[in-house]
Amino acid sequence: MILIVDDDIAVRTSLTLLLENAGNKVKSADSAVEALTIIKEQTPELILLDLNFSIDTTGVEGMELLSSIRKIDAAVPVILITGWASIQLAVQGMKLGANDFINKPWNNEHVLQSVKTLLELNTAKTKNSSRKQLDKQYNFKQIIAEDPQMLAILETIGQIAPTDASVLILGESGTGKELIAEAIHENSSRRNKPFVKVNLGGISSSLFESEMFGHVRGAFTDARFDRTGRFEMANKGTIFLDEIGELEAGSQVKLLRVLQDRTYEVLGSSRSKVVDVRVVCATNKNLNEMVGAGTFREDLLYRINLITINLPPLRERSDDIPLLVDFFINNLKEIYNRPLLSISVSAMKWLQQLELPGNIRQLKNLVERTILVSKNNELGIDDFKAQLDLSPSKKASVQMPGVGSITLEQMEIEMVKRAMSFHQNKITKAAASLGITRNSLYRRLEKYQIPFNEAED
Repeated sequence: MILIVDDDIAVRTSLTLLLENAGNKVKSADSAVEALTIIKEQTPELILLDLNFSIDTTGVEGMELLSSIRKIDAAVPVILITGWASIQLAVQGMKLGANDFINKPWNNEHVLQSVKTLLELNTAKTKNSSRKQLDKQYNFKQIIAEDPQMLAILETIGQIAPTDASVLILGESGTGKELIAEAIHENSSRRNKPFVKVNLGGISSSLFESEMFGHVRGAFTDARFDRTGRFEMANKGTIFLDEIGELEAGSQVKLLRVLQDRTYEVLGSSRSKVVDVRVVCATNKNLNEMVGAGTFREDLLYRINLITINLPPLRERSDDIPLLVDFFINNLKEIYNRPLLSISVSAMKWLQQLELPGNIRQLKNLVERTILVSKNNELGIDDFKAQLDLSPSKKASVQMPGVGSITLEQMEIEMVKRAMSFHQNKITKAAASLGITRNSLYRRLEKYQIPFNEAED
């Protein structure tokens, strides 16, 4: 049974008809007292709660009712109904334990999708499966892992993939966030539809609307042809928004609008388009700290993290290193036509002791570079060590200038120049070596007026 709490009979009637036509049993209440009575007598599967369900528009009564609901049942999913004018109320409600929020006037499909997703998530049960059991149930062939932390993550992915829940993937650079996003898509009902990857760190605020929503011919200077936006490309499928922590403030508002209303306008056109996408985001930033610092919108964070997956760094799952190395070597045997390649037992143990700040990406790079350089069929410690010493990710002791001898800005300028020179003006590689995005590097090159001729990556 789904419970609707709202003092407006028109709202209750409209939502009741919508949900009953979708096959749900529905009850409604026009006051906090009636709602609590129903909850105590018959536990609802889900509650739709209007924060302003009385003449008072402060939302106080709604918040008090939400708190009372959580004391009675901490698990029942709650969807808040609010308007854009009171979006902060929705954020406050999420802090008190609500699961989602929808805006007035709502989109019927969006309401049904949110209800369906939360009901499915609430019935999912943890099974603590082994890797063999997981592989029988799901398609995880690209993910090499047997570590208990990773198996728990794969179990979670298997449970949430069939839903349309928004997912936020957190983890250090190189931990495999994109592979996890692809696994969510491949195990969903959208698997035969597009999986569209977007690196938000590489899109400037001036190009955000054109890239994400598309434009029509003549929308701005140089817009000679119509352009299809990423959201339209991903319609009926999944859109993967990588490096969402790099998104600038103005672009955050535009993204929140489309995620909330599932509608957008093509640049240069006044007609709204409806989009049906599963949204998966990823970042190596601490978004909670960014919210505290005022650089990331709190309402956007709540919109993208219905489910949060924290990927452990490779140093916390070192038992998976042999599996990964064997996987890389078996692939590279064919690529480089070296069928006799193997790795010594001592070298494998040595690799497991490495800190590897670049995680899986660094390990793969180290293995491939060693294979390219070494002529030995059995790779030993010395083979790998020689290439690790050349790794830009290696944490070695760095000779820092004395305090007062150089300003922070001067040091930054020097490091940007060195990175550009070392990588022969290849922006992507230079940015990666500095630990920043392409967009951030472009801003620094412009800020410090560093001349360069961009080379192809």
